[in-house]
Amino acid sequence: MSTQAGRLAVTELARCEHCAVLRVSGELDQNCEQFFLRAIGTRVLSGHRHLVLDVTALTFCDSRGLNCLLAARWLLQRREGLLLLAGPGRRLSDLLSQTASNELLPSHSTVSGALEALPRHHRPVWPPPIRGGEDAAAPPAACAADGDAGS
Repeated sequence: MSTQAGRLAVTELARCEHCAVLRVSGELDQNCEQFFLRAIGTRVLSGHRHLVLDVTALTFCDSRGLNCLLAARWLLQRREGLLLLAGPGRRLSDLLSQTASNELLPSHSTVSGALEALPRHHRPVWPPPIRGGEDAAAPPAACAADGDAGS
């Protein structure tokens, strides 16, 4: 499932009962903050305690965007969950470092690395299986089992 508002898109790449992996692409700023927060809130209300945000395609994030990320972290933390960033670029990494937010928003170089920070039974299957047809973007609903690769 992919949703877009203005210059920001949020695409679900994989999910299971406890966790969703979302690609955030475009610009996260004042113009898109309400859209972003609704997209995150929808995932949390559907039961996801952990979110991994693939931010490799995030081209811009200002202080309002950073506040959105911190708000998402706060919401997930209240549900005893985590917000993990995967693939932040230099600018986002610098923003996190300069504001000391890198301690609050753990970053990993890849989605696989971020998923490793979660308990195995809370991870969706990664990488997701390739699916054809109209529902190609629909991710599997299974979590990685103890015997699966899942990372």
